[in-house]
Amino acid sequence: MRKQYWFIILAYVLMQLSAAVGLPLLYFLGVGKGQPKAEAQLTLTGVWSVIAFTLCLVIVLLILRTVPKTTLRNRPKASVGASIGWAVAGVFLALFSQSIAASIEMYLFGVNPESENTQRIMEIITALPLMVFVSSVFGPILEEIIFRKIIFGAIYEKTNFFIAALFSSVLFSVVHLDFSHLLIYTAMGFTFSFLYVRTNRIIVPIFAHVAMNTLVVLLQTFREPIEEYLKHVEKMQMIIGGFL
Repeated sequence: MRKQYWFIILAYVLMQLSAAVGLPLLYFLGVGKGQPKAEAQLTLTGVWSVIAFTLCLVIVLLILRTVPKTTLRNRPKASVGASIGWAVAGVFLALFSQSIAASIEMYLFGVNPESENTQRIMEIITALPLMVFVSSVFGPILEEIIFRKIIFGAIYEKTNFFIAALFSSVLFSVVHLDFSHLLIYTAMGFTFSFLYVRTNRIIVPIFAHVAMNTLVVLLQTFREPIEEYLKHVEKMQMIIGGFL
C-alpha cells in the first residue's frame, strides 16, 4: 500500500477519535451552553462533526493529489456514459441490497429494522441542519475513499473480489457502530465494491453512496407527511372500493 494511503487512514482514524477532545473544547468555548443537556450534546456533536469531517476531507483530498493515478489491476476505466449509468443504477442496487439484508435481519434474527445510528444522525440534523452535509456528502466521500479505493483496492490487488469486498465491507459496517445492522452495512459495502470494480472509477460508488444517504435523510425528514399521505390514499381507495 502506498505511504500516502497510510496517512489518509491515519487522518480518518484521528478524525473518528477527535470528539473526545473536540466536544469538551467546543463546550469550553461556549457552544451548547444555556441549552438543556440533551440538546447541548446534540449541538456539540453536530458542530464538531461538521468541523472534523470538513477538515479530514480537505486533508484527504490534498494527500490524494500526490498519489499517481492508477486503476484496479491497471484495467481501463468504463466509458463516461457507462459510468453514469452504473452510478444511477448503483443507487437502486444499494437500496435493493439494503432491503434484502434488512429482511434477513428482521425475519431470521428478529432484529428491529429501525437503525439507532440513523435515528441519532437525524436528531443531530434536526439540532444542526448543517450536519446534513456530513451525513449525505462528506461522510460518503470519505468512506468510499477509505473503504473502497484504499482498503478494498489494496486487498483486491493481492486476492480476489470476494475476500477484498468481505474484509472492507465488514470493517465499513463496524465503523458505523450499529452492530445490530452489520449485515445491512456489509451488503451496502459489497454493492459499492461491485460498482468500483465494474467501472474502475471511484466516483461511481461515491455518487451512489451520496445519493442513497441523501434519499434516506429526505425520507426520514418527511416521514410523517409521507405516512399521513399514504393513510389518506388508503382511505380514499377504501371509499372508492365501497362505491364500486
